[in-house]
Amino acid sequence: MAWWKAWDLIESLKSELSGNFERLIVALMYPPFKYDAKELYDAMKGVGTSEGVIIEILASRTKAQIKEIIKAYKEEYGSDLEEDIKSETSGYLEQILVCLLQGERDNATLYVDTALALQDAETLYAAGEKIRGTDEIQFITILCKRSATHLLKVFEEYQKLAGKSIEDSIKSETHGSLEDAMLAIVKCTRNIRCYFAERLYHALKGAGTDDGTLIRVIVSRSEVDLNLIKPEFKRIAGKSLSSMILDDTSGDYKTALMNLCGSD
Repeated sequence: MAWWKAWDLIESLKSELSGNFERLIVALMYPPFKYDAKELYDAMKGVGTSEGVIIEILASRTKAQIKEIIKAYKEEYGSDLEEDIKSETSGYLEQILVCLLQGERDNATLYVDTALALQDAETLYAAGEKIRGTDEIQFITILCKRSATHLLKVFEEYQKLAGKSIEDSIKSETHGSLEDAMLAIVKCTRNIRCYFAERLYHALKGAGTDDGTLIRVIVSRSEVDLNLIKPEFKRIAGKSLSSMILDDTSGDYKTALMNLCGSD
């Protein structure tokens, strides 16, 4: 379907539907890259910025996917995504998001230079646990510019050096949205399905539901790896994704989510 026709259909749906059901159905009408672009735009428009949405998308997408998102964002909103992120964030968070956006990670690299991995682990150790304070730039550079395969070796070497995981060091050395961004990169590197399972669990647990995250993750992963995310969710939550959706949602919204989620 041509995008302009899909856009007309979206406008028609908006006039007929409402609430979270409308939000979910409209999300399903967008091609993947345009949907990511829309979520990023919505996260930055108006007062305040939904930093968690930006972190989730940029930390979990590949270099090739990010290039397509940047292109879709420019086409849809006539604006430069990097410039918009710079205008909405600041400090080290801005630097790590821009670094992710520039897509210098080579996710396809399988070869690991053990000597370089050890050097990177030593650099991270010297930038955090070994000193008073933290050299955030070293963390940002290594986390954003190394391949996933290489980073796994770095994390292994770091554990040996520091006697603690890279996640524990990040938690003790940083805070707030910068901590969230660094942890998201590490989690996506280790196991991206576990990362999305955690996002879904936190969206559903406790009082109230984070419907924005629930819809975004279900829609963006439904035809990618949702069936592989579900076992990770059950391991974390102690119950199935479908059972928690049944408990936390209602009406046509619940029916649509269950159709996308499928049975366990």
